[in-house]
Amino acid sequence: MDFACGLPENGRMKFLFDLFPVILFFIAFKFFGVFVATAVAIAATVVQVAWVWYRHGKVDGMLWVSFGVIVVFGGLTLLLHDETFIKWKPTILYWLFAISLLVAHFGFRRNLVRAMMDKQMALPDPVWLRLLFSWTGFFAVMGGLNLYVAFNYPLDVWVNFKLFGGMGLMFVFVVIQAMMISRHVETE
Repeated sequence: MDFACGLPENGRMKFLFDLFPVILFFIAFKFFGVFVATAVAIAATVVQVAWVWYRHGKVDGMLWVSFGVIVVFGGLTLLLHDETFIKWKPTILYWLFAISLLVAHFGFRRNLVRAMMDKQMALPDPVWLRLLFSWTGFFAVMGGLNLYVAFNYPLDVWVNFKLFGGMGLMFVFVVIQAMMISRHVETE
């Protein structure tokens, strides 16, 4: 497994693919403002879903959730001409991910982090549990941090944070997780 950037090669491609709407939002914001950027992000997410559906015949749950959140909050932003809704979108998405991880674990005895990664590596059960709670905490903190930046700084600072701050923090977190995992990977 290639752990450059803390992710296997197919994980890096998925990471970049997941950032596609955020990058287009950032570019459109810089040239045309928040409302055009919001429309671009919605369109980019529609293209993402269509591409995944075309390539794989199905779309995973997280992408559907992301699609739903951008359509609802982006749609409200455009309909009401109020940037507040698009500022809430990352927080809602982060918190939905955190809640989903917890509900799956406590409600269904299912570790979703393990379900996504166990084909790529074998880890002891306690490490899978630490990963689950690490990701849950990360998503919870990111949601709060997004709100803090969104409502305490100018819009352009929030947009920069959304791309560079969010991506930078995710990169640092993934590298830390990869270092933690590397000590526990069981060889076959």
